[in-house]
Amino acid sequence: MNRISTRPATPEDLDAVATLFDAYRQFYRQPADPALCRRFIQERLQRDESVLIVAEAGAGAVIGFCQLYPTFCSVRAAATYVLYDLFVSPEARGTGAGRALMLAAEAHAASTGAARLELSTAKTNAVAQSLYESLGWVRDETFFVYSKTLRS
Repeated sequence: MNRISTRPATPEDLDAVATLFDAYRQFYRQPADPALCRRFIQERLQRDESVLIVAEAGAGAVIGFCQLYPTFCSVRAAATYVLYDLFVSPEARGTGAGRALMLAAEAHAASTGAARLELSTAKTNAVAQSLYESLGWVRDETFFVYSKTLRS
């Protein structure tokens, strides 16, 4: 595969990112729902509620994406980002696209003065954990993370 490049997503990337987003959700055992995925990504882009970064190979084919949500850390009294979504199409895995997206996310957060990036991943996702740790991410051993589903 050709050299991987990253860039901020634009409205023209909607269909490509929505397709990848649907595959990402299916990885996490959600049913396929192209319309939902397209609507969700379109809303994030239109409302400027997240930072979407795409990875491209060769002639501009979008092969992966990551999505960051801005938030704050009260303890540090500073802005942070949650790297919530990271997905590379199965046929593009092993090309460095995931690493490139992670580095682009870090560069974006640093350029905005954010104090930290956070993410969570499935305990069974050893491949992703290996990537994160190779880039200097440290698994939290101090805090438990809780969640509560409010609606299905």
